[in-house]
Amino acid sequence: MKEKGFLAIRTLVLVFVTLSVSGASHAGAEQPAMKRTILQTQDLSSPGREAVMASAEIPPNGIAARHAHPGEEFGYVLEGTLVLEKDGQEPVTLTQGDSYFIETGSVHGARNIGGTTVKLLGIFIVEKGKPLSSPAP
Repeated sequence: MKEKGFLAIRTLVLVFVTLSVSGASHAGAEQPAMKRTILQTQDLSSPGREAVMASAEIPPNGIAARHAHPGEEFGYVLEGTLVLEKDGQEPVTLTQGDSYFIETGSVHGARNIGGTTVKLLGIFIVEKGKPLSSPAP
């Protein structure tokens, strides 16, 4: 009888630990992130500069984490609704058909506030040989 009681307590402890670890991992789970696909890269007539065309998707409740580019970004919202947050400016809500501009080095991020995937088209005029974006704190 003592053995059955021990097994029951051991099972309860294992269940509790499993649920605790599972809950902790969900509590600290990150939001889904943006996926960027490079469509075209082209050298420009200005030495050391290139144009990059890219599509991006931000899933529902997803984010484009804070980052900056080594050049300008021209963007167009193909589908969905997002909030664009640029340091030093008020957040802007963008929907299908809206366009936006990000200045060189401007720290910014975005979050999908709609129920569908946000789809973007971006044109970047950047310094050749540098990463297209760099994370920002």
